[in-house]
This record gives sequence, C-alpha cells and structure tokens, in this order.
Amino acid sequence: MKIAVIGLGKAGLPIASVIADSGFEVVGVDIDERKCEGINKGENPIPEEMGLDVLIKRHGGKDLIATANYEDAKECEVFIIIVPLFTDENHIPDYRIMESAFRNVGRLLKKGDLVVLETSVSPGTTEERARKWLEEESGLKLGEFYLAHSPERIMTGFSVSRLKEFPKVVGGADRESGEKALEIYKKFVPNVHLVSSARVAEFIKLIEGCYRDVNIGLANELLKIADELGVDFYEAREYANHEYCQIHLPSTGVGGHCIPVYPWFLIKEMEKREKFDHARLLRTSRELNDEMVGYWAEKIVLECMGLNKPLNEVKICVKGITFREGVKELYHSRNLALVKLLMRKGLNVYVYDELFTEDEVGEMGLMWIEPEDADLVFDCFGLKMERGQCQLGR
Repeated sequence: MKIAVIGLGKAGLPIASVIADSGFEVVGVDIDERKCEGINKGENPIPEEMGLDVLIKRHGGKDLIATANYEDAKECEVFIIIVPLFTDENHIPDYRIMESAFRNVGRLLKKGDLVVLETSVSPGTTEERARKWLEEESGLKLGEFYLAHSPERIMTGFSVSRLKEFPKVVGGADRESGEKALEIYKKFVPNVHLVSSARVAEFIKLIEGCYRDVNIGLANELLKIADELGVDFYEAREYANHEYCQIHLPSTGVGGHCIPVYPWFLIKEMEKREKFDHARLLRTSRELNDEMVGYWAEKIVLECMGLNKPLNEVKICVKGITFREGVKELYHSRNLALVKLLMRKGLNVYVYDELFTEDEVGEMGLMWIEPEDADLVFDCFGLKMERGQCQLGR
C-alpha cells in the first residue's frame, strides 16, 4: 500500500515519517520545492521536533519521497490531507488552501481509495465541503471512495512521540469510511479509536482547545483577583489543586496555531445559527486571554515608574517572545503582542529570546538586549519582573 500525505508542515511531516517508519511507501506532497529537495536528501526542515531527524535520515528519498507534484501520488490508495487553515481578522476560516488540496486529490481518486482530513476544522467540514470537492473532481460518489476525519493531536516539539503514544480518533463520513480509516490507521498509530462520525471527530479536537482556553482564562482572572486582594496566587493554587480541582497556570494570554483559533469555529457557528448564548463562555475566555497583554503592560509601566530614571530611558527587556517556551514559533504570540503594545506606548523596550539570534530579532523590527543589561526584565514564561532583588508576579 502506498500512502500520500498532503502537506509536509509541522504536523504533516512527522506523520509522513512515522508512516514510512511503519513499513509503508509514502509520497509527501508540499508546494515548497526546496523543502522537498531537502527531505529527499535526508535533511530535516523542522530540527526542533525530537526524533524527526532520525526518521528523515532513515527514510527521506527512500520510503518517503517528497514532491511538489500531485501526479507523483497517483498510485497511492490512501490520501492524508493536513494543510493549513487560516482565519481572517473576523475569525472566519479561509478554505482556499484546503479546497485546492482536495480538488487536486479528487483528480487522482480511484474507486476504493481512502481520503482522511487531519486539519482541525469546524464540525461538518469533512461531510459537506470535503465530500463535495472530491465528488466534483473525481466523478465518483461517497461509497465508491472512503472519506474520514482524524484530527491531529500533536504538540510542537513532541509530534513523533505523540503520534506513537497519544490516543487518536477517526470518524467516517459514513460507517464504512470510518471502519476503513480505523483499519489503515491501526497499522501506524498504536492507540487509535473509532468514533461514530467525522463530525464527532472534528468536535473532539475543538473542545480540547476550548477546555484549555477556558481554564487558562479562569487562571488569568483569578491571578488578577489575587493581585487586587494582596494574595499570593501561586501559593493559593498549590494548595487549592487536588484530585477534584486543577487550576491552570496564568499567562500573557494564549498563543499558537490551535487554542486561540479553534474556539472561534464553534463561536462563529453558533452566531450563524443565532444561538449567541450557546457560546458565551467561549467568547468571554477568548477576549479575556487576549486582553492579558494589557494587564501585564500596565504592571510593567507601574514598575518602571518606581525606578529612579525618566520613564522613556528605562530599558525594559521582555524575555521570551515565542508563543510557547522552547518552540521557535511566533504565531499569535501574546508575548510578541506585549512587546508591540509597550512600543506603541513609547517605552524603551527590548527583547531577548534564546531561540533567536540578535540579527533575527532585528529583522523583526525589534531591539535586542541581554537581560543583565536591562533595568527591568519581564520573564514571559516565568511571569515575573526582576529589578535588583525585586521580583513581582511569581
């Protein structure tokens, strides 16, 4: 059996490599020709992914052939599509990249082939949009081919281990598709479960993100209340948490490709149905988490005012600008949003991040500083401010 993986990004390349390592021939399709050339030479374009180097060196250009040409995948029997789904400033998904991928696969589709969407999407996308695109391009009807959804459940930096260890679900656009997808996925994912439909599988991934977003929002709100009451939030959290209570850690907000995005799929769907009260908590959590940069900016300004220097001469170092510690990604980074907010306020703000060079920081239009050279350091991941022996926040 030959399996095609459409999209060799941070989610697609790890699963393509794991499939190849399970004994299958894999054709990986990606629009980036340079990336494809590197993979075929055994070069890993995502070095921060633990374990991926070994798999790319072992299979790149051999059991895993990367290409920018869909025609190279025409002999494949399984097509796993995991391409980006971006949203606009109003949080509306832009399906153009996904539609292009499905229509290209549809032109190759043969009777008995299986197509699985792994990109996280709004419930109903697989059954409605994806099915329509495939049927229009292939001339086949569902039943002549199989269609399912299996949402990626990886974590950047740990994708390979997640695929091998973390529970995965599949759901079909019809019963036969679900069973077919389960049969195939069992061959390279050890912990996979069949759910009743693609719509359920889609919903599972979204509500995971909603759970974390809401609970981080709760932690952020409790942090602000504790600060107002003169209570050490972290001490209180330590003893409040037990078997029946798990309060999350607060933050500068929620960043990355997943958690800040997925709740909006459900919020917008409820708005479309005029069920505004059905997603009130999800919207509030999204707004609360995005507003945390304002809370921390205010605390930083107040701390700067306590220094024996004119405010515009205080050197502020924001330590850590990625959306998550240890991941060289800036997508929806609230730490970066904090830097830009402080810059708009006219403050003398610099950044330091061990994942970036000084030149890379300069290319972003930001100023670099070593933390020891700053008057005030705000640690975005430790949530603390340092000046002399003074530490605030945690």
